[in-house]
Amino acid sequence: MSIDFNKILIIGIIAVLLLGPQRLPMYAQKLAEFVKAVRRFADTAKDRMREEMGPEFDDVDWQKLDPRQYDPRRIIRDALLDSGDSTAAGMAAVQTAQVTASKVRATAPTVPLAEGEAAPYDTEAT
Repeated sequence: MSIDFNKILIIGIIAVLLLGPQRLPMYAQKLAEFVKAVRRFADTAKDRMREEMGPEFDDVDWQKLDPRQYDPRRIIRDALLDSGDSTAAGMAAVQTAQVTASKVRATAPTVPLAEGEAAPYDTEAT
């Protein structure tokens, strides 16, 4: 969903019609203050990150971390291609491993409930 100039123009015309000429300057001023506050917040967060990370902050490749750059098909394809070598080594280890039998514990046989008998109910379990 992209917002192009035509959509912004339509939203602006609807805003003018709904708000009217008396209230429009007040809401435009509030919008400008909101945008300034968001920019201040972003700049403050950026400065704080730069302070905490030190010189490493400038070395970070931000485009690489952009979620829009991720292609799920490419990620899966790369994972499948990379895991081919490690899967073969893992399968060899599984084939050579010794399997030991574990003891099987017998459980108490279950007895069906009598006619009209209520099932056990644990108030702490629910």
